Amino acid sequence: MSSPLPLSVVIVARNEAANLPRCLASVHGWVTEIMVALNNTTDDSAAIARQYGAVVHDLPWQGYRDTKNAALALATQSWALCLDADEEVSPALRESIAAFFADGSTTRFVGARFPRKVWFLNRWITHGDWYPDYSLRLISRAKSRWGGDAFVHEKMECDGPIVTLRGDLHHYSFRTLSSHVAKINPFADLFMHQQQARGGKFSLGAAVLRPAWRFFRAYFLKRGFLDGFAGFYIACATAFGTFVRYSRLHEAEQSQKHDA
Repeated sequence: MSSPLPLSVVIVARNEAANLPRCLASVHGWVTEIMVALNNTTDDSAAIARQYGAVVHDLPWQGYRDTKNAALALATQSWALCLDADEEVSPALRESIAAFFADGSTTRFVGARFPRKVWFLNRWITHGDWYPDYSLRLISRAKSRWGGDAFVHEKMECDGPIVTLRGDLHHYSFRTLSSHVAKINPFADLFMHQQQARGGKFSLGAAVLRPAWRFFRAYFLKRGFLDGFAGFYIACATAFGTFVRYSRLHEAEQSQKHDA
C-alpha cells in the first residue's frame, strides 16, 4: 500500500493496555489517523497509543453510544473505521478495505460491514450464534452515527446504502469462561428494564420455549456443533442466558406485587 488511506481509526477504551497493542498494530501505517479516546484510564493505555502514532483524547463517560459519538466527532477524516480495543483488523479485511477505497465505493456507499470472528477457548468460532456476526464499522462520518440504547447494545446507523466486505474483524472478547459468565447478569438486568419500559410481562411459555429454541438454532441450525466443545458451550450458555433474562423479569414482577 503506497500511501495511507484517507481514513480515521476511532477507538474508545478504558484501561485496555493489554489489548491495545494488538489492535493498534493491525491498523498502524496504512491509515491517515488513529484516534484513541480514553475515559477514566489509570493504566498505560495513553503511552501505548502514542507509541503507534495515535492521537489521544480524554473523554468523560456518557454511556457507549454517546461516548462513541463524541469520539467520532473528533476524527479528522471523512471516513472512519470504528474499533474496540479487543478487536483486530485481519490481513484479509485490510485488503478489502483498501479495495473499497481504490474502486470508488466511497462514492456509492455510506458504510461497509464485515464479519466479526471471536477467539474463544483457544479456537476461532466460525459457526453458531457468534459467527459471522456482521458489524457495520467502516462509515462515512457525515452520514452515520451510533444509535441504539444509551448504555448497552449501541449500533451504527447509516443514512444510505451499505456494502458487505470480505475478511474478518478478529474479536478477543472473552479470555476465560468466567469473563463470559459475568456478562449474563448485566444483560439480564437490561432485558428486564427494557421489557418493563415497553409494558412487557413475564410468560412461562416464553421462559421455557425461547431458551430451547436458542439452543436448537445455535447448535443445530447454525451448526455450532462444528466448533467442538466451544460450540456446545456457546449454545448452552446462550440458552441459559435467555432463561435468566426471563427469570429476572419474573423476579421483578413478583417483587413489585410483594411491595404493593
